[in-house]
Amino acid sequence: MIDKLKEKIFYARAKARKERTAHFREGLEHNPLVPKVFVPESFAAVGAPMGEPAGMRDGHPVVRLEGISKSFGKVKANQDISLEVYPGQILALLGENGAGKSTLMSILAGRYQPDSGTIHIAGEPVRFTSSRDAIAAGIGMVYQHFMLVETMSVAQNVLLGQEGGFILNPTEMEERVGRLAERYSLALDPAARVGTLSMGERQRVEILKLLYRDSRVLIFDEPTAVLTPPEVAQLFPALRAMANAGKAIVFISHKLEEVLSLADDVAVLRRGRIVDKVSVKDVSSKADLANRMVGKEVLLEVDKQPVEVGEVLLEIEGLSGHGLKDIDLRVRRGEIVAIVGVAGNGQKALAEVLAGLREPLAGSVNLLGKPWKKFFSRASWRRTVSYVPEDRQGLATVKDLNLVDNVLLTTRRGFTSGPFLRKGRAAKVTDWLIRNFNVQPGDAAAQAGQLSGGNLQKLVLAREFYREPQLIIAEQPSQGLDVGATEEVWRQILSARNNAGLLLITGDLGEALQLADRVAVMFEGRFMGVFPVSDQERVDKIGLMMAGVKD
Repeated sequence: MIDKLKEKIFYARAKARKERTAHFREGLEHNPLVPKVFVPESFAAVGAPMGEPAGMRDGHPVVRLEGISKSFGKVKANQDISLEVYPGQILALLGENGAGKSTLMSILAGRYQPDSGTIHIAGEPVRFTSSRDAIAAGIGMVYQHFMLVETMSVAQNVLLGQEGGFILNPTEMEERVGRLAERYSLALDPAARVGTLSMGERQRVEILKLLYRDSRVLIFDEPTAVLTPPEVAQLFPALRAMANAGKAIVFISHKLEEVLSLADDVAVLRRGRIVDKVSVKDVSSKADLANRMVGKEVLLEVDKQPVEVGEVLLEIEGLSGHGLKDIDLRVRRGEIVAIVGVAGNGQKALAEVLAGLREPLAGSVNLLGKPWKKFFSRASWRRTVSYVPEDRQGLATVKDLNLVDNVLLTTRRGFTSGPFLRKGRAAKVTDWLIRNFNVQPGDAAAQAGQLSGGNLQKLVLAREFYREPQLIIAEQPSQGLDVGATEEVWRQILSARNNAGLLLITGDLGEALQLADRVAVMFEGRFMGVFPVSDQERVDKIGLMMAGVKD
């Protein structure tokens, strides 16, 4: 009975969305500013031959941005930007953290409205007041944070709110979505529940949602940030298949090797302006691309000097519960231990236990020589354990507080004198941290919500390193950082091991192998193997271990 009621609600909501979409679509059809070719078509086109991309034949841009500017308070995110995107093209959008990449693409996707400038679709000016407008005009964006209903199937998520979706039975839904997934090499089971999928599979569902709408322009914001190397290897051929089918792809990434292997052209933003446009075939190397992006030479590597290993700072024996299964691990002063694996295999639960957010249910955890409960009953703010969570916007910071107050979140006791808070001294320290970690905008009075994801991450790292910790638990410390900032963070991490031990939880295998002394591969809550990075034979098997093959 309950299932039938849920199904009725699902179809009723889908029908309402269909009617709203049809109303907007009708407006587009009669709007002289939107060409007919950009009115989304039905699913009937799926399965047709891909053919030669139209834009490759006539050379006309499908999107032209002209004089786009956007400010948030005093922060000028975009300044007089003009850019063209062509069908069949994969355009990489590069820039340092805070350069304005995500803001520009959010304007194109209808999430933000520009303060000035014009968006042209197939040569005609348009104005989007919402993401729905942009989607109806054939433009879709896959964000880093997915918007899916976990209790529904892949097919239901794809067809949710789509025209005709409410009258289809489950079998027909799955057949349509299956054909679409096969056409673009997006391997998925249409009947699978989204809640059971890996991050890479969930991303494919988001892509299918846009392809089902017949989106002509697909924008990907750091699409590989949550993917394992095998998932990246599956994504890239799918993106190329979309481009070959005439889709225009905009690819935002900080990973230069990915840009060089995938993109046709590159546009570089710096401080809200386009400073360079170049064909990938004219880029000589990663260093050349990094130089264009940062404006100075970037080495793209770190000098990892040997450090004497000291006493055990973290000791875990038989840790189980919260999805963890019989975890054993030791981390010593002077060493970095990296935990790698597909997202959702217990890494977060382990980090939260070690950070004091969850109590161990079975086994033992000792931090700095003390049992878990005793350690967290009277933990100091300084020279103790620092935690850099993956959720930089929800857990690590408060978006409506300024940068001074965000620094005080974990350092407050260092700025008190009796019952008084020495806010002036905290402001001076925050200014110093902003300068030394190059946090942009360099204004301690700015709210955390005004910072780009990468700059917010640098603020969190600056705050936690200021505490002079003996043990550092860092989740995805360089995720979303540009090459220059990543290099800075890597140097800070390597420097910290002179006085601390580090547990590095990362989805970037290259980062793990660059920084770590030992690697632990995690699958379904247990370690499949723990070994030194110098053991090349076992390093070569990391991909298999991440898939559940025991070392």
